[in-house]
Amino acid sequence: MDRQGTNRRLAVVLFNLGGPDSLKAVRPFLFNLFGDPAIIRVPQPLRWIIAKLISRKRMPEAVKIYQALGGYSPLLQETRKQADALENLLALECEARVFIAMRYWFPLAQETAREVAAFDPDQIVLLPLYPQYSTTTSGSSFKDWERASRAAEITNPTHAVCCYPTAPGLVEAHLRRILEKIENREHKKLPRLLFSAHGLPENIIRAGDPYAWQVEATVAATVRALKDHLKIARLDHTICYQSRVGPMEWLKPSIEQEISRAGDQGRTLLVVPISFVSEHSETLYELDIKYAKLAAEKGVPFYDRVEALRCDEGFIETLAGLVRAAVSGPALACDQGDRCCPAGYKGCPTAAEKTQ
Repeated sequence: MDRQGTNRRLAVVLFNLGGPDSLKAVRPFLFNLFGDPAIIRVPQPLRWIIAKLISRKRMPEAVKIYQALGGYSPLLQETRKQADALENLLALECEARVFIAMRYWFPLAQETAREVAAFDPDQIVLLPLYPQYSTTTSGSSFKDWERASRAAEITNPTHAVCCYPTAPGLVEAHLRRILEKIENREHKKLPRLLFSAHGLPENIIRAGDPYAWQVEATVAATVRALKDHLKIARLDHTICYQSRVGPMEWLKPSIEQEISRAGDQGRTLLVVPISFVSEHSETLYELDIKYAKLAAEKGVPFYDRVEALRCDEGFIETLAGLVRAAVSGPALACDQGDRCCPAGYKGCPTAAEKTQ
């Protein structure tokens, strides 16, 4: 992994969304989110105006959500635990420090870049905590880091992991979480698995964003592993999307549609947060409170949720493996090497890398 034994200094920067650390931070957090050109794809000053309007309109409901979670987002605490676990693992091999750069609330990339510059590592690895790549998540964070690192005058060799949707350790971690639930179930019949991912507007997917394809790849790999473990030929499951915002056409089916369908069919449900590796508002509030209530209203006989991967030992080892591969690989790669997305997904960052 290194050229100078354990004397090598390695910086790993974990990218994540971020979340408000107080109720007062909710509106500026929302403004930062909707002011991102990767999210609202219109020029300035129109984007600024739209971000102002949306953040003001959505603030009351968002405040209620974070009040239910104790007055703040737990995402930073969750990410710090994952960073500590990864750092402890990498520290066995070299002098490693794991930093956190949130996209829409503190610690922001500018602050983190200054800390990385002060550490002055031999190499830097950028590692999104988004297994599936999207221009709206990892892609936005990469661009944000590029600006921040330039301002911090970072010239250290840098490698980036763009995605890892079918990394064996990721799939195995999902398998363990699901088995913990279904092997202790009260009902004899296996529940229908709802693999829920954060939604995106359809126009972003049509523009070449590979996110939906990568979500499908993660689900397919997880389902294969489950069927092999359970020794069954068929598994009742579906992919759905949550967290829709605004009037645009979003990825379908929505989780609301699938909950209603399950109620009509009298099917029990087990929700798997397939695109979320940490607990935050979309799992702790949307899945555990909002959609649990909807399931009860729609007559779903049984509704439960699988825990996010968090600090699952196998998942953290997977992240460490991605870091090890990155330091000796190309400047940008996925867990399968140069590229995992089929041709045609022009939003895939490795496609852009090859054309430069």
